[in-house]
Amino acid sequence: MKVARFVQEGQPPRYGIIDGDELVVLKGDPLFAGFDTLDERVPLADASLVAPVIPRSKLIGFVPGVPDEDDPDAAVDPVMYLEPNTAVVGPGDSVRVPDGIGTVEAFGALAIVIGSLARDVRPGDAAQVVFGYTVANDVTATDLARADGQWARAKSYDSFTPLGPVIETELDSETVEVIVDIDGDEKRRGTLSTDIATAIEQASAVATLLPGDVILIPLLDGVELDEGVTVEVTIPTIGTLRSDIRAR
Repeated sequence: MKVARFVQEGQPPRYGIIDGDELVVLKGDPLFAGFDTLDERVPLADASLVAPVIPRSKLIGFVPGVPDEDDPDAAVDPVMYLEPNTAVVGPGDSVRVPDGIGTVEAFGALAIVIGSLARDVRPGDAAQVVFGYTVANDVTATDLARADGQWARAKSYDSFTPLGPVIETELDSETVEVIVDIDGDEKRRGTLSTDIATAIEQASAVATLLPGDVILIPLLDGVELDEGVTVEVTIPTIGTLRSDIRAR
């Protein structure tokens, strides 16, 4: 089931279930109000999709850890980073890049939307705390990341985390493929850099997860961005997230 958050002119955001070329309008935010519907349908052509979730608390991302040179075969935990919810924009919104921050890259990602309060989640129970999944473009100022020795500032600028277009409530995590196109040309295609259950386990071991929190699992490699290009991140079972790159 695909759930969208949408706006129509003069109205606040609402939620709907996609049914063909229409939205079946929900009574409220399904994260908190469930899937009760109104007797109303809205043509998709008459609605503008916006970010399907604005995290109430936090976004948590993971990148692969660096193996120990002295023991390269030892297991390495992924590295966790935090992003503010002010980094989130929706499908079709522009990523606004400030001057002077150096190289900026797009990292296509799966975004896991948490559906219930969760702490110390075991991998076998991870699916029980997930509301659904959406597509993310985890934009990163990679020169800043190298200079800082960590990811927080590099990923936290306003508009650096487009999410959308919809939340898919069911996903076969064994077949997640992420594709990144720049101006219509495919630049990256790959699978997730960290296992979904592992990411939920490790995030919930550090911080209690709240409904609406988002966990990001990006591809290992990014694509350098220039001003004026259009980025499309696609997860075939969810949809395509489109963003253009502009100067702030």
